[in-house]
Amino acid sequence: MKKRNLLTIVLLIAITGTLSTLLLSFTPPKNKNIGLQLYSIRDSIRKNVPAAIEKVAVMGYTFVEPAGYGNGKFYGIDPVAFKDLCLKNGMTVLSSHTSQMLPSDANREKTMKWWDECIDAHAAVGAKYIVQPTMGGDAYKSLETLKKYCEYFNAIGEKCNTKGIKFGYHNHSGEFSTKLKDQTVSDSITVYDFMLKNTDPAKVFFQIDLYWCVEGGGNPIDYFNKYPGRFLSWHIKDEKEIGASGKMDFESIWAARKKSGMKYGVVEVERYDFDEFTSCKKSIDFLNAASYVKMPKK
Repeated sequence: MKKRNLLTIVLLIAITGTLSTLLLSFTPPKNKNIGLQLYSIRDSIRKNVPAAIEKVAVMGYTFVEPAGYGNGKFYGIDPVAFKDLCLKNGMTVLSSHTSQMLPSDANREKTMKWWDECIDAHAAVGAKYIVQPTMGGDAYKSLETLKKYCEYFNAIGEKCNTKGIKFGYHNHSGEFSTKLKDQTVSDSITVYDFMLKNTDPAKVFFQIDLYWCVEGGGNPIDYFNKYPGRFLSWHIKDEKEIGASGKMDFESIWAARKKSGMKYGVVEVERYDFDEFTSCKKSIDFLNAASYVKMPKK
């Protein structure tokens, strides 16, 4: 009888252990601190801002990066009201995309005044980062113009610093595929390298778009090693949904995360195989499930 009881206990322990292992294997991955660039849902958010924000939160994103600032508002909503809308849904407005092209001497004062108002609005919405996502075409044709852009970005960054906000630049593919002749050296230099060398790290950071870097012929890891600490933000992107194309070696890129200086990461989906929200959900699910994807805490 004692042997039978002992055997029963052993079997129960074995079964319990097996069940625990199975339950753990089916436990959904814990949400990581990942933001969404709202350009990813550009069609939906134009139609109904509150409904779009709610759907983003339900997907598991912890913050948003608007691409809809204008006239002192975000998607037509007062900064404080937009901040409150996001907070009500458990998210913050950590970063934002907005821009003004390089002004002429005649328009510089007006442009810098625009930036003063823009920075104040971003302070009100609670943003810690402002990112310019584009430059005029002349910047890719002339180092003289590109140098003026670098000086311009330094000036904007200095203004942002006074309000406790950091200013950055977001690339596309042209910054890597375009080389310009530098008279001070024998070789040509890529637009991106020139910008990194001619902007002040205390005033300008770089939000590296991983996909556009690779598409332009660059290697994010090479840039992390060459300019450590300059890339406070990543745009985590693939051809369509993240992880679906097989073109991006995200695991190797993440292995160099600390070298890059990354403080926050933002999903951006520009093209889709599904509807906007399904594509964004598949993208964050991929990142949450990938064990190598380590994100800074809130």
